[in-house]
Amino acid sequence: MDVERIRQLEPRLAAYLERFGDCFGRRDTKLHFPVYVRGQLSELPRKSVEPMALAASMPVRTLQEFLTCLKWDENRMRERVASIVAQEHADNESIGVIDETGWVKKGDQTPGVQRQYCGSVGKQENSIITVHLGYVAGDFHCLLDGDLYLPESWSADRPRCRRAGIPEEVVYRPKTEIAVEMYDRAVANGMHFDWLTFDEWYGDKPAFLRALKARKQKFVAEIPPDFRVWIQAPRVTKRAFRRRQGRWRKIPRLLAGSRPAQTVKYLTQSHPALAAQPWQTWRIKDTHKGPLIWRVKHVLVYIKDEQGLPDGPYHLFVCFHPFTDEIKYFLSNAPAKTPAKKVLRVAFGRWPIERCFEDGKGEMGLDHWEGRRWLGLKRHLILTNVSYLFLAKMCQELRGEKPRVDSLPGAARGRCPDPESVPRSRNVHAFVQQSCTTHRVLPTPQRPGPHLPHACHHPSIASHWHQANGPAALRRKHELAL
Repeated sequence: MDVERIRQLEPRLAAYLERFGDCFGRRDTKLHFPVYVRGQLSELPRKSVEPMALAASMPVRTLQEFLTCLKWDENRMRERVASIVAQEHADNESIGVIDETGWVKKGDQTPGVQRQYCGSVGKQENSIITVHLGYVAGDFHCLLDGDLYLPESWSADRPRCRRAGIPEEVVYRPKTEIAVEMYDRAVANGMHFDWLTFDEWYGDKPAFLRALKARKQKFVAEIPPDFRVWIQAPRVTKRAFRRRQGRWRKIPRLLAGSRPAQTVKYLTQSHPALAAQPWQTWRIKDTHKGPLIWRVKHVLVYIKDEQGLPDGPYHLFVCFHPFTDEIKYFLSNAPAKTPAKKVLRVAFGRWPIERCFEDGKGEMGLDHWEGRRWLGLKRHLILTNVSYLFLAKMCQELRGEKPRVDSLPGAARGRCPDPESVPRSRNVHAFVQQSCTTHRVLPTPQRPGPHLPHACHHPSIASHWHQANGPAALRRKHELAL
């Protein structure tokens, strides 16, 4: 990447921001938009409204009003982000990722703030939680949408909501409903997800899984060990049956004496279809720490529908890490003949959204917002997505021919390939040692850590790539050239 190419970034940013020009009805309001985005892309240590406004020689109150008072169409801006990604980054192996993040807030006036588990600090803390939809296509990833999780305590206290500017129609909704709404918005704006994936907190919600299946969306869900399934579907009858008291039993129903659904942990240890099945070793991908190796068992299962009847078949993957003894369980509604390597690629492809959260907080000030108005927070989330999309586009374009650390040897540049099956006859430790010697990377086994609640986002993935190609490095090169 030469200096001339870096100098082109400034006009490229201006042209990119112009694509959102129709979101503003007034010219003076529109002039605040690049100030906010450039502030997020700057090297300011704190990217809240006050330092960004002062850096741009603008009255602080003016930029605060841009977020909370001035009239402009933030919903159209959110739709435009999805449209740009759909038109310019479409991929037939795209993955949508649903996850949440949180950040600590003082006081009790910030919309949605309460004492709750915050993944950023790994404990119960006074914080707010936002649910997000991310997009992954090869080596490109970005955030498409984000929304505030409004706790029940806030929803029940409407005077408090009015003080924070929360509309009457905005009430408590489970995080899974927020996720489905964001998915529907993205699809309505032209997005297509070949797969959708999420962690075990969302995977443990059958109603959420049914909602995605009703939309004919393929998914790979991590599920908890106590998730219940059948390996052999029990028989269902539609025959009417009257009890002695004269009441009719519901139909259809399971036949009397049918075995109940069992937990996936129990079936892994006890059912012949899994317990007697040999582990198959899979090389998921290569990382800067060495090849990522998991042992896998696979079987088709059935889950309960809304009436308690068997629904399926679904893929169940039991994944065992040979170095840490960690076990993960994945459920997928992909067609029965879908190759295991495709499902595993998605199952272990959730890490880019962690990268998005880390970049959003560390580089663009996602968690630097300081305000007490719901509209200001909503617009801040959307503007952060706009800023992140520009950096993601530039990083992908300027990366050039540099190799990616998360690619298998010989894989096509710019795509995370399917996992690779390792022959059973080969010892896993010997295979890892040989692979690391061949590709000159040292194996660093994953360390077993304590089980943490949902939304724990640790900034530990792909740090080597990020240091060389991440937004901070890109901005430093940009500013040196300018």
